[in-house]
Amino acid sequence: MKIEEYLASLPDSIISGEEVELREDTLRDIFRFAGLTRDDIFYHLGCGRGKSVMIALDEFKVKKAVGIDNNQDKIIKARQMSDEKHLTNSEFICQDILNSDLSNASVILYWFSDEKINEKMLSKFANLREGCKVITIWGPLLGCIPDKVSFPYILNIFPFKKAKDLKEQTLAIFETDCIDFVVAWEFAERYTKAIGSKDSNSDRFLTILQTLVIWINAKNLGIACGNDIPDPVKSYMGILKTFFNIEVEHLLDKKIL
Repeated sequence: MKIEEYLASLPDSIISGEEVELREDTLRDIFRFAGLTRDDIFYHLGCGRGKSVMIALDEFKVKKAVGIDNNQDKIIKARQMSDEKHLTNSEFICQDILNSDLSNASVILYWFSDEKINEKMLSKFANLREGCKVITIWGPLLGCIPDKVSFPYILNIFPFKKAKDLKEQTLAIFETDCIDFVVAWEFAERYTKAIGSKDSNSDRFLTILQTLVIWINAKNLGIACGNDIPDPVKSYMGILKTFFNIEVEHLLDKKIL
């Protein structure tokens, strides 16, 4: 089956990221990357059970931390945990992020893969206060040049810098003008280490899949090194097809990042 069919077969909660919660060490890396300080008002859009809010308040001593999620059960658990820790400067809101008031945020963690939501949120982000930092993972804000990158973490500061095209944006993220298999693998592995479970057996599969996504997209944008398909890319395409019945070759000449 084609990779699109494979992704369509997965539960919506996996594709949307609803059931993916970042590890505590990953959250700490993100906060250090963003330079979170005592003066910040931190928002996590899609906060789940609120670990990010706890860490931002307890360890990084932010002025206030707000978690927003549309899952009532998760928000209830987050509030309970916050009460147990006596974190008075926390707030948890059960709400669609498209309806959220973000006007006082100085740092926002935002990790959604749904393109329709991302398009709508970009319009909403147009009302952020000047200097507000928006952190994304893997994918950048649509059409924007990042101010800082430590892949897979990407930071944009409002007002955002617009990219003239996808190629310029991609080059800014990968910080190279030529992406080969080694670069693709390195960046895919960084992503896997950031979001994967420390004892997950699926991490290797995820790294292979994301490596191919990065390299194929680079090839389609004209920023892959050389004109030929590297032997490792051919091998992993073959592995996916033979052992997982997933075909990705048809993605060549399409932009999939």
